[in-house]
Amino acid sequence: MLSKPSALLHAVTGLALSLVLAHPPLLANTSAAKQRPATIGEQRYDQHAAAMAFAQELAQRRGWDPAWVREQIGQARHLPTVVRLVSPAPAGTPKNWAAYRARFIEPRRLQAGLSYWQANRDTLARAEAEFGVPATLIVGVIGVETLYGQHLGQFRVLDALATLAFDFPSAHPRAETRRGFFRAELEHLLELARETGRNPASLRGSYAGAMGWPQFMPSSWLRYAVDFDGDGRVDLFDSQADVIGSVANYFKAFGWQTGMPTHYPVQLERTRLDLPTLLAPDILPSFEAAAMESLGVQLSADGRQHAGPLALVELENGDAPRSYVAGTQNFYVVTRYNWSSYYALAVIELGETIQAMMASRTAER
Repeated sequence: MLSKPSALLHAVTGLALSLVLAHPPLLANTSAAKQRPATIGEQRYDQHAAAMAFAQELAQRRGWDPAWVREQIGQARHLPTVVRLVSPAPAGTPKNWAAYRARFIEPRRLQAGLSYWQANRDTLARAEAEFGVPATLIVGVIGVETLYGQHLGQFRVLDALATLAFDFPSAHPRAETRRGFFRAELEHLLELARETGRNPASLRGSYAGAMGWPQFMPSSWLRYAVDFDGDGRVDLFDSQADVIGSVANYFKAFGWQTGMPTHYPVQLERTRLDLPTLLAPDILPSFEAAAMESLGVQLSADGRQHAGPLALVELENGDAPRSYVAGTQNFYVVTRYNWSSYYALAVIELGETIQAMMASRTAER
């Protein structure tokens, strides 16, 4: 869905899964039950020729101690489970927005989100004021990514990244590109360890190597994470202020426009609908409101007044009719966090639903 390849390597945090798998709408939040640390019997990368060659090249290029780099990469262990999890979904696997949405807009996550918002109300308000990113979006992201800290992942990040960097499944159609991406992330992990004094082998996360409550990849941690509690360090595991500020900063960095809606409802006029033209740019906003309507999309009153380009976002529902919304530039920004329109809409609707619950409880008092 990304139209700018350079953005692909930057817009990766937590799930990072849309960069790895062929079916992003089926991905978010691999359960903790599937996530486990390496066992003693798994292959170490100190015996892997390509890994050791990379360690030597990295040390020379960065001016780091070669023995330290070899030691860090060499202690990583190959995880067959990770290889299995990044393999593409079988061809023809249906996407289903209604089923995907139901995984996130459900009582347990809503209640956890409500509690999270209430506990962090002041920090969320401060982040919204400083970065211009609404609390609904921040709360939605944290809820979809980790169920408010309940699913942080149990893989050693070092193991996951080494496995994907050197043993990404060759059957994947973009295996070489993926290997390059994960080698860069492995490098960023070591950079992060050097900057923060953390032991890279101690960090746990998702099977794609994402960490903390917002599930940032190492590169995103280095580029976008902020010290929002003012204690002189960034902690995405134990500081909710840093988590909230970092998510907000991420969206601001990718061009979030304060006050702009993310999407508008639409109706399709089938007699003059030109879906091939409307869907050709994918979710990249490309049509002014008048142009979209001329192609058979009836916008809401607010949508017709929107200043700026829109995209027709298509969501499959299995065998049922597909759903459509008109996405704005801000909708596109949300997809920079995870490369999926299904993910983006789930994040948006989760945050908005929790906000409505907050308002309802306030009105009852």
